[in-house]
Amino acid sequence: MSEAIKTDVLIIGAGPCGLFAVFELGLLDMKVHLVDILDKIGGQCAELYPEKPIYDIPGIPFVTGQGLTDQLLEQIKPFNPTFHLNEMVESIEKIGDPLFRVKTDAGKEFEAKVVVISAGGGSFQPKRPPVPGIEAYEGTSVFYAVRKMEQFRDKNILIVGGGDSALDWTLNLHPIAKRITLLHRRDDFRAAPHSVEQMRTLVADGKMDLRIGQVTGLEGANGQLSGAALKGNDNAMSTIACDTMLPFFGLTMKLGPVANWGVALENNLVPVDTAAFETNVSGIFAIGDINTYPGKLKLILSGFHEGALMAQKAHRYVYPDKRLVFQYTTSSSSLQKKLGVN
Repeated sequence: MSEAIKTDVLIIGAGPCGLFAVFELGLLDMKVHLVDILDKIGGQCAELYPEKPIYDIPGIPFVTGQGLTDQLLEQIKPFNPTFHLNEMVESIEKIGDPLFRVKTDAGKEFEAKVVVISAGGGSFQPKRPPVPGIEAYEGTSVFYAVRKMEQFRDKNILIVGGGDSALDWTLNLHPIAKRITLLHRRDDFRAAPHSVEQMRTLVADGKMDLRIGQVTGLEGANGQLSGAALKGNDNAMSTIACDTMLPFFGLTMKLGPVANWGVALENNLVPVDTAAFETNVSGIFAIGDINTYPGKLKLILSGFHEGALMAQKAHRYVYPDKRLVFQYTTSSSSLQKKLGVN
């Protein structure tokens, strides 16, 4: 395993609350890394409603989910946070006081003095296709995400789905795969038009295959796929030879591994105190939709407030011997210097 990445604060979740927490922590000279299971920054705002209007951000009468994400990224640019996308935190271990070892499903390891859980409603998990016995192949020849492209070199790949993920990975893996077959239940795609056009060109040139229908069963032994049974829209049955399958059936929100991190849970939420939004484990905080306390409102603005108070307490863990003097960005020349405006 590679050497642990050391940071002051590790934030789990790169949604609006996690992003604004970077700003509050950065003002207090704390370096931040963020881990998110999605392949993009912005959490629910970017994944579920990038173009939907948000009307209740103070001082901004109207902004889209993606627009808010973009503005928050601009706001935290002076603090150079590091993002680790397409990764899920699997374990948190307390190894010091304060010090935590955090591991992801991509094999990455962090050492952080403070951990902030800003995971929204939990982690986005891929929807499992309704194919009997698929569990036996998961992780060996059926994958719901592409972590390392090289893993798929010279493979005979069946990609199932009709959205952006299915089309993007069809095009990205095509140059290194032995053969790619794209399967969708209808000859109509929800992906970007230029991606669909590129795919159809590859099919027309005989460089990949497009099939219409649904997977009804898998063939193989010991977790190794050898083929997939296909039912066409005309109910005709056939078999597609493949040694790897990538189903892209969208995402669903689940609590995920939060339950294994050693923090108390209450109705699948993380209880916190309201002085600093700290959990029952000293040094682990929870902000945004993932936490609960008397009077909690699941609003983005509430998460911003929670992040500001969290940062004040986090400073004590990161700089135990340093006195914290409260300052305003409007009048503090040192804060303005950090923001690059002075």
